[in-house]
Amino acid sequence: MHVDLSKVRNIGISAHIDSGKTTLTERILFYTDRIHAIHEVRGKDGVGAKMDSMELERERGITIQSAATHTEWKDHHINIIDTPGHVDFTIEVERALRVLDGAILVLCGVAGVQSQSITVDRQMRRYSVPRVAFVNKCDRQGANPVKVRNQLREKLRLNAHMVQLPIGLEDQLKGVVDLVGQRAYYFEGENGEIVREADIPDDMVDDVAQFREELLDAVSMFDDELMEAMLEENVTEDQVHAAIRKGTIANEFVAVFVGSAYKNKGVQRLLDGVNAYLPAPDEVENQGYDLTTDDENPEMITVEPDPSKPFIGLAFKLEEGRYGQLTYIRVYQGTLRKGEFIFNMRGNQKVKVGRLVRMHSNEMEDIDSSFAGDIVALFGVDCHSGDTFTDGKVQVSMTNIHVPDAVIDYTIFTQDAKHTQNLSKALQRFSKEDPTFRVRSDPETNETIISGMGELHLDVYLERMRREYNVPVESSPPRVAYRETITRPADFDYTHKKQTGGSGQFGRVSGAMEPLEEGHYEFVDNIVGGSIPREFIPSVDKGFQQMMDKGQLIGAPITGVKMTIDDGKSHAVDSSDMAFQAAGRGAFREVYTRAKPVILEPIMKVSVEGPSEFNGPMVSTIMGRRGVIVGSTEEDGYAVVDAEVPLAEMFGYSTALRSATQGKAEFTMEFEKYGKVPDAVGAELIEAYKKELEEKRK
Repeated sequence: MHVDLSKVRNIGISAHIDSGKTTLTERILFYTDRIHAIHEVRGKDGVGAKMDSMELERERGITIQSAATHTEWKDHHINIIDTPGHVDFTIEVERALRVLDGAILVLCGVAGVQSQSITVDRQMRRYSVPRVAFVNKCDRQGANPVKVRNQLREKLRLNAHMVQLPIGLEDQLKGVVDLVGQRAYYFEGENGEIVREADIPDDMVDDVAQFREELLDAVSMFDDELMEAMLEENVTEDQVHAAIRKGTIANEFVAVFVGSAYKNKGVQRLLDGVNAYLPAPDEVENQGYDLTTDDENPEMITVEPDPSKPFIGLAFKLEEGRYGQLTYIRVYQGTLRKGEFIFNMRGNQKVKVGRLVRMHSNEMEDIDSSFAGDIVALFGVDCHSGDTFTDGKVQVSMTNIHVPDAVIDYTIFTQDAKHTQNLSKALQRFSKEDPTFRVRSDPETNETIISGMGELHLDVYLERMRREYNVPVESSPPRVAYRETITRPADFDYTHKKQTGGSGQFGRVSGAMEPLEEGHYEFVDNIVGGSIPREFIPSVDKGFQQMMDKGQLIGAPITGVKMTIDDGKSHAVDSSDMAFQAAGRGAFREVYTRAKPVILEPIMKVSVEGPSEFNGPMVSTIMGRRGVIVGSTEEDGYAVVDAEVPLAEMFGYSTALRSATQGKAEFTMEFEKYGKVPDAVGAELIEAYKKELEEKRK
């Protein structure tokens, strides 16, 4: 086991759909002798890539779950997580980036920075993950790595510079020139496993000098020693490497590598770049909350990657397997040993480390211990994604993972009652594994409703229920997760009074309901002089919150409401917790319609990409769906249309887009914001809701 943290790298491979992430990981595993044969993502041999271990992934040719592996390259230990590109599986990217120290941002040499590249970059910024860029598919027609570098600067605002240039492009791609060492590298042999070093080709000398000059100017800003050496014209390779590393770790510089994973060109030199430029675990600052301080606002402390300190680890991903729950854990501090007891900071539960393994996609290798900076997996430990474990000597919780809100609902059912138990097991497992997959039951209809990030997300889970649990599950057409909100302030003064023999119920509340600019709900207590006893004020708040679950327009959850109470009245005998909860509910119900409620719908950020000749049809497919075009670019015969479109209008869009563009355009979408529905659409929704209520009453 490696204790030398400077030789450890925890990296993720992230990119837009079909940029070649899984193919790149497959090559990395091959060149580092972790696998002995290369299989393609959609290969004819039917084996599929190593990291796409799920049958569904191999059939669809996409990555659904992030997969972890580890390998050795030039005496460095590298933990790798291959993440999905589809925005529907964005939580897989979120939680991977949360625990990684560095990342490879893969870009298509032809398409360059695409919509999902922008999303991934935003996620990297959220967790301050340093990255190197790899311009893949340089063997494709129309590939232009320098154009991609320019897009990194313009679209992502990254300080990106070439550290390599390709020798030839498209079908003439032969190798790469390293601008730091000023050497050419050719990748020979059946699978490009033989790396031959040579002099720079004569026709590239001027280009290499120009790009190297640009690179040195950029990285000299991070290193005074290099700047002095440049003035004296005495620059060494080590000085340039050190400056690039410094800029990368500070998240102020991005080194751009080039190659073609599919054609086995440039991968080994990219691995050298990972070792040279991406941070080791002890070069990244990780923080947690000290749970021994104030419960409301615990102090932030720095967690040190020191194997001798008390153990702290974060469970970032769960999988239910044949042998129980597999919990992926990043060790941040101390040492995790097999057979020891550790404590889950959620509820302070004590658990035993029965089996400790290293993951290689879906294979495991048993180990006895794991040190700070490592990523391993535990067996048989019951916990949730995002739980922090310690050895009990410290009370620390790591900062959590950002979980986006679900935007789409399906009602699901199975005709055969004997499958109900298996369906329940599947739902319990998937909602525990994936925080963006949510399950709830409608109290009025007893229907089971699942919510997720998009149609593909929920379709994959329905398919997994059928395959893995043999449940013939059926679903209703998808439903949009609407919200209700208010548009103007309104005052209330409500008295709840009930007298049915013996002690009754009494509570009066007075105040105002107002729209809340940011946030979901806010409660303001302006009671003075004890007009409502202090112990009943939380009861009023609880009554208000109970009403937020279901609005009066279409029964959707309410958001963006500020409730203020400034007066009220109580009764010495008849006032109680129940009475003031009821008063809160009654006041909310009464004032809500006066506050002019409206319906909100999820608005999606949609990016459509395809050949320029189809720019018109691409725009018209969006305009016909209440879409608003926010940007459009055309370059090298390729058009990109960015728009905001209501989710309700996006169902079945892929079919419409394919038929309008002869199957040559593709689109991605992700949640952007909630917006008010047009009055005509709102009236239709209200009418449909009234009919639904009438049907239920019958």
